[in-house]
Order: sequence, then C-alpha cells, then structure tokens
Amino acid sequence: MDLQKQHTEAPVAELRASDADRDRIAEILREALAEGRLTADEHAERIEGVLAAKTVGELEVFIRDLPAAHRRPAGHPPVPPRPTPGEVPHEADAHVVAVFSSAVRRGRWRAGRRIHAYSVFGSVEIDLSEALFEYQQVVIKAVSVFGDVQIRVPENVSLRGTGGGVLGNFEVDTLDSVESDAPVVYVDGWAVLGNVEARPQRGRRVADILERVQSKVDRKLERVQDKVDRKMRKHLGR
Repeated sequence: MDLQKQHTEAPVAELRASDADRDRIAEILREALAEGRLTADEHAERIEGVLAAKTVGELEVFIRDLPAAHRRPAGHPPVPPRPTPGEVPHEADAHVVAVFSSAVRRGRWRAGRRIHAYSVFGSVEIDLSEALFEYQQVVIKAVSVFGDVQIRVPENVSLRGTGGGVLGNFEVDTLDSVESDAPVVYVDGWAVLGNVEARPQRGRRVADILERVQSKVDRKLERVQDKVDRKMRKHLGR
C-alpha cells in the first residue's frame, strides 16, 4: 500500500492539522469567550494548545465541551456533475498548449471561466492552488494525445470530472467543499494514449473566492471581535 493511499484512508482525527483547521478552532474559542462559556485565562490556555497541536484530533479536544463542536454543518445542494447551462461560455479565456514541449500555468494568476489545455507528445501543468478565482464555476477542457496534463486545485473547492481514456488514463478526484460559495472546477476531455489527472493540492486553500464571501467573513469577524472587546471591558471593570 503506497503512502498516498495510506493518507487517504487515515481517520480524520489522525490527519495533520492545517492553518485553516487551527483558525476554525480559534474562531470557536473566541465565540465561547464572548458568550461567557470560557474565562479569559481558559481562552488563553486553549489558544496556546491550538497553536501547538499537530493533528485534527488534538485540535478537537479544545472544543469538545462547547456547543459549537456538536453542531451539524448547514447542508447545501450537491454540486451538479456539469456546469450550469449558460454560466460558462464556449470560448476559452486561456489556452495552454504543449506540442513536443511543456507548458505551465502556476502561481498568482486569474482563473477565467474556461481554460483549454492540449498536450500532444508534451506535458501541461495547470496549478490553480494559488490562483485568484473571479468566477464560481470554472471549466477546464483537457485533451492529451501521447502526452500528460496535470491539474491541481485548492483543497477547499469542489472538483468534478467528465471524460475518458482511449488506451490512456483520465482521472479526476471528486472533491466536495463544505463552503456553499466555494468555486467549482469542472474538468472534461480525453486522454488518447496519454494521461489527464486532476487532484487537490493539500495545504492550499482559496485565498480569494468571491468578494461577497470575503465581505461576509469580515463582517462576522468584526461582530465576534466586538463581543470579545465588550466582554473584556466588562470583565476588567469588575
């Protein structure tokens, strides 16, 4: 059994904690402090433990006696296997082509609504792990003929694939984001005596999804900070 398979089958509690996991737990602790469920000393002690935690299971220990740890996440409609009709134009915003060569698109770049990738006796790499998503639905058409197309996406987007291989390999890891407003990346195409693969890049998360999402987060953080400040002032005034 290879390392990748072992990682996939590992219980969630044993997975290495990411910065996003720590931020989620810290947010719950901030709310608990604001609600009076934790004292300032308890909050500080738990935050220190959160920063030192190595796994998801270790993080969960710090919130298991708080109501937020037992809330079920709000459900949202499942991501359809194909993009919404009319949402994504047929014309490509960008072409990434490799013919007896290699082509790479990575780093901080703006992902359009449609990207076409063609590899003929060559290799193409499309890395969206640090890309700026200006649209919620992104389609990548990937065609490989005696070549290789590798696609990487942030771990907090949804990923769908439709395609196949003719004496080749077409493989897209299905991914479901817990965020209803997260981008959805659709990969379709063919691998003819070649390879097309699309996978999440672990440890990479969307930095910019949609402006309305960031605004919503900012407003929530401001409300939480307000509550913490009022609580601290009240505590210090006793």
